[in-house]
Amino acid sequence: MPMKPPAEDDAPVGEADQSPDSDAIAGQIDAAVEQADAVVDEVADLKDRMLRLTAELENTRSRGARELIEERKYASLSLARDLLPVVDNVDRAIEAADKSGEATPLLEGFRLVRQQLLGVLAQHQCEPIDALGQPFDPQFHEAILQQPSEDVEANHVMMVTQCGYRMHDRVVRASQVIVSSGPPEQ
Repeated sequence: MPMKPPAEDDAPVGEADQSPDSDAIAGQIDAAVEQADAVVDEVADLKDRMLRLTAELENTRSRGARELIEERKYASLSLARDLLPVVDNVDRAIEAADKSGEATPLLEGFRLVRQQLLGVLAQHQCEPIDALGQPFDPQFHEAILQQPSEDVEANHVMMVTQCGYRMHDRVVRASQVIVSSGPPEQ
């Protein structure tokens, strides 16, 4: 039986010239691949942005929590600053009464008021700064004078003229002090 020549429709795919339809389909596939790549890139960018925003939100929350703790910790700081001059005046009244040598019920009343004021300050973690005999530290001490002393080492507090106070790790008021410059020069 004689063989028939193959018809154009019977040509194997890819061997014959591609039809205009296959070029269009290939173009659509390329466009779809490019579009899919763009979507994948956009999703990756959005995911990265979401992770950054989530981290920023968490940082903001933790910073807010820390600030709230600090705010509560030092809430009574301004009240303590306002009470310290009252304590100073009570101390002056006690000192004046002690110098007069009279032990009166009024003097005892001042001592009790002083003790009560210091107790209230202590309840709010406001404590006196121990300065006498300590090395001079500008964070806690305000030097109002420097003078020679044979008894006190140089750069040490030899006298406290006004007691300082601190609340937790903050200075409420620095101690006003006289600092030794060491033994007098001869």
